[in-house]
This record gives sequence, C-alpha cells and structure tokens, in this order.
Amino acid sequence: MYTQSFNVPDGAAPAQAVAAVLNAAQQQVLQAAQTKFDAVIDADGKIEPKDWMPDAYRKTLVRQISQHAHSEIVGMLPEGNWISRAPSLKRKAILIAKVQDEGGHGLYLYSAAETLGTSRDQMLDALHIGRAKYSSIFNYPTLTWADVGVIGWLVDGAAIMNQIPLCRCSYGPYARAMVRVCKEESFHQRQGFEALLAMMQGSAAQQAMVQDAVNRWWWKCLAMFGPPDADSPNSVQGMRWGIKRISNDDLRQKFVDATVPQAKVLGVTLPDPDLKWNEERGHHDYGQIDWDEFWATVNGNGPCNKERLATRVKAHEDGQWVREAAMAHAQKQATRQAQQQEAA
Repeated sequence: MYTQSFNVPDGAAPAQAVAAVLNAAQQQVLQAAQTKFDAVIDADGKIEPKDWMPDAYRKTLVRQISQHAHSEIVGMLPEGNWISRAPSLKRKAILIAKVQDEGGHGLYLYSAAETLGTSRDQMLDALHIGRAKYSSIFNYPTLTWADVGVIGWLVDGAAIMNQIPLCRCSYGPYARAMVRVCKEESFHQRQGFEALLAMMQGSAAQQAMVQDAVNRWWWKCLAMFGPPDADSPNSVQGMRWGIKRISNDDLRQKFVDATVPQAKVLGVTLPDPDLKWNEERGHHDYGQIDWDEFWATVNGNGPCNKERLATRVKAHEDGQWVREAAMAHAQKQATRQAQQQEAA
C-alpha cells in the first residue's frame, strides 16, 4: 500500500499525481462508455434511460422531446376555441376527443423527457419564459370552421409524416411513446379530411370557406418540416445518432407528393402555381417557401405568439391549486399506506 509513493515524480505534489491517475482512469471509463454507445447506435439499437449517453445526445433529446410536448399542449388552443362553436353535436364530440388526445400526447412526451433527468417543472418554466419553442404552426389563428378541418388534414398530416420515423428513434422511451401518438394522429388526419369532404359536398359558400382555409395554411404546413437541409446543421448529427431518420427536405417532398392526390379527391386547389409533377425526378416540384415569415414566427413575432403563450401561462397558474391538491392527496395516501404497513 506504500508503494504508490514511489511512482510520484520528484517534486510533484501527491494530490496532483492522484488527480492525474484518477483523470486517466475516468477517461478510460468514458471512452469505454462512448464505444458501447456508438456500437448500439451503429447497430440501430435503442438507448434506454439508465444507459450512458453523451451529454450532447441527452441535451438534444431534452430539447426535441420537450418542444414536441409543448407543441402538443399549445396545439390544443387553435382548435379548442371551436368546441363551443362546432356545427353539430357529432362534430363537437369529435373535436373534444381530438383535443383531449393532444393533451395526452403532451403527457406521454413530458414523461419521456423526464427519463432524461429533467423535470416537468423545468420544461414548463422554459416554455413560459419563452426560452423553449413549440411548432410555429400554432401561432396562427383559426378564423373559420374550415380551419379546424384543414388543421386535421394538413397540419396533422405533416405531423404524421414527421413523426412516423420517430417510432424508430434511437432513444427507447421516445420511440415507444410515438407509436401511440402516431396512431391517434392518423385518426385526426382522417377526421380532418372527412370534415372537409363533407363541406366540399355542401354549398358554394362552404366550398369557398374550405378553399380559403387551404390557401392560408398550405405554405405554413410546408414550413413545419423545418428549414432547408443546407440551413439545418444540427440535422446531420441528429441523423448520425438515430434521433432524426429523414431530412427536412425529404420529409417535405414526401408530404407534397402524398397531399396532391388527396387535394384532387377533395376538389380543392393547392395555392402554388409552380406545383407540378416532374417526370424525371419522380416527384412534384413546388414553389419557394417564405422563410422570412417562418423565422419571424419562430422568434415570437407571429400573429398569435403572445396570445398563445399568455394563455398557457394563465392556465398553468390557474391550475396551481389542482396540482397542490393532487400532491396533498398523494402524500396522504402514502402516509396511510405506511401506517398500515407498520400496523401489519
């Protein structure tokens, strides 16, 4: 046990030598963990909460999953204000169920993010002070009942296109949560399409309402997939880690190709004079997206940014008593259970 001192260079402080040995050992452990992580990623396997992962991987996941959760919760707002104005009891019941689903999606995703070591309170605080983002698509108003249908058809359709690859995400809890989310979002997309189809079989005024909604939402939905690949440097690392599976531009192209025939069935015109089939590429060509509008909305200057955030903050503050009551009840139950165990 005394021979360690013989390995200390002349003039070196013992504490420095011990630190050097510890640092070398830590580096070896870290390198072994990194090698194991890389092997799982290369094998297209799953990283689980208790597995070692690079800090950058964890940080990327927390940011993406929490923003996804925020989007589900904030996404309840544009449709929620139409529940009382739905044109029939059937439509009201469908919309209530859909908004409830979105709330559930947010809960799944917050739970998945919590497995990475961040609390729900931290995530919500980041949203409420404006540090965390959510999908820019929800910062636009729903002006007519047709907007609710278009959100189902186009917005949820774009979301499905983006989310199905996430079922194969390398982080296990996120991938598993997305399986149920995608099933329910698929229903939402069909519900939106069916609502629009009913309107397009109605009066000329209803048809014009649908076309107007499509005109206002089409380009915003194309921007939902994020900036062009050339302007999205984080995508490369995300794809290397297996978090992201398909690039922004490829997802956008898949969405356009899938939506054009659906628009023909509906009988609506997509508002893009440059939209046409390219036989050589085997895909549809489409026009230029207004990225200035996209970034302005992302940065808080969209039509409803302030309104959406203020509504979420107010809802959180108004619900404080519910959270406190739930915590008090849980503590009471735990105390009662402990007393019963002691008595037994």
